[in-house]
Amino acid sequence: MFTCTGYAATSADTRLEPFAFERRDPRADDVEIEIVYCGVCHSDLHQARNEWRNTLYPCVPGHEIVGRVTRVGAEVRDFKPGDLAAVGCMVDSCRTCTACREGLEQYCEPGFTGTYNGPEQGTGANTFGGYSSHIVVDRHFVLHVPEGLDLAGVAPLLCAGVTTWSPHAAGVRAPARRSASSGWAASAIWA
Repeated sequence: MFTCTGYAATSADTRLEPFAFERRDPRADDVEIEIVYCGVCHSDLHQARNEWRNTLYPCVPGHEIVGRVTRVGAEVRDFKPGDLAAVGCMVDSCRTCTACREGLEQYCEPGFTGTYNGPEQGTGANTFGGYSSHIVVDRHFVLHVPEGLDLAGVAPLLCAGVTTWSPHAAGVRAPARRSASSGWAASAIWA
């Protein structure tokens, strides 16, 4: 375990305040990331304010995470310290149900693990998000970020960008039509 610092809501009516907490050391398949940028999504506010009636406190929001790899587990071969990496809204899943085996972890039958507001697979512990100094994530839920990009601009793509890109990548497009998506922090157009 190691100590992280972040910002947490301790109840639905408190401001985000400085918060120290423990993160696990990287397991065999984990990547530890020092967070450089974390975007702000409106769902972070909904969760911190318990507007969906399921918040676990203390709540450290943030699921648009970009940073540098600081440590990797013994089995990790696709990331190394110093690499740029990103994390979106999920940090784990059961990996054994039909949906997970088909690469559709967002439909994990027992439930995927959100970047924040847990529960963590195996332990049931509350997960803490990207409004913090570091995060530890299973490598299957970490993305490579090319050098040279504006990292502040990359962070919002982990939510709005992925959400709107996914249907296009899956081929959900009408022929000979243009589609567009725009959000508070990111926009994209596909032909």
